[in-house]
Amino acid sequence: MTVNEQPESPTEEYGAMLKRARDAAHLSQAALGEVLSCSESLVGLIERGKRRPTKKFTLAAEAALGLKGDLYRLLPNTTVMATEKWFSEWPGVETKADTIRTWEPLVVPGLLQTPRYAQVLFAAEPGVTEQWREEALATRIQRQSVFQRKDPLMYWVLIDESVLLRPVGGKEVIREQLEHLLKMAEQPNISIQVVPLDVGATAGLVGGFAIAQGEGMRDHVYLEDAAVAGTVSAREEMVRRVRLRYDAIHKWAHPVHVSQRLLREVAATYEDQ
Repeated sequence: MTVNEQPESPTEEYGAMLKRARDAAHLSQAALGEVLSCSESLVGLIERGKRRPTKKFTLAAEAALGLKGDLYRLLPNTTVMATEKWFSEWPGVETKADTIRTWEPLVVPGLLQTPRYAQVLFAAEPGVTEQWREEALATRIQRQSVFQRKDPLMYWVLIDESVLLRPVGGKEVIREQLEHLLKMAEQPNISIQVVPLDVGATAGLVGGFAIAQGEGMRDHVYLEDAAVAGTVSAREEMVRRVRLRYDAIHKWAHPVHVSQRLLREVAATYEDQ
């Protein structure tokens, strides 16, 4: 494909990005095929847009090439699931928001999850189908496009230290996730702070939440529930109470530079010896 040519289809656009990522990693088609346990010819066919990539191939290629959803977003015919009624309002709120402040005591916030980390979480859901898991993953990746806007979302994140220590998916997946957090934290619109374990009890132990603000929209909150459903609300009293809870947790958080150092230290513990 020449510089002036544009991909004619999602499959060709996918293939072009795969080739760029492979070249950047200094891998031949044969070498990438060996890593992905597939043939050199299959890699070539996908790069030329002659073969549709599968979700399994895509996730493996992303891990091998150090991508974080770039290929998955281009996966042809990826179905975005219809969200549950209680949650359906929140993706629209994320799209309109200028700033979101969030707290997570158990897992990495969805907007910062890598595909493999999210896939492991969805696989842990009881009684769901493979199709549901695939559609849930596609929906999560699509929501992360708020960081590709011309005016990207300002995202202020508080996470409990236990999130870093829980080896979701094993050491390879969690190390990739922590490295992704470090990369995202380098962006001027994203702040990640860790609340240390030795704080003990905090106002955030009851569950995660997010507060969204934007010009021309009412402030909204999203409250997680360990049971079946959560809550999305724009009620002033609820927003006020959640904002107070965020402030109460924030006062215990490590400064940004200390949080980043802790992320690097924990990521290092998952490296192969």
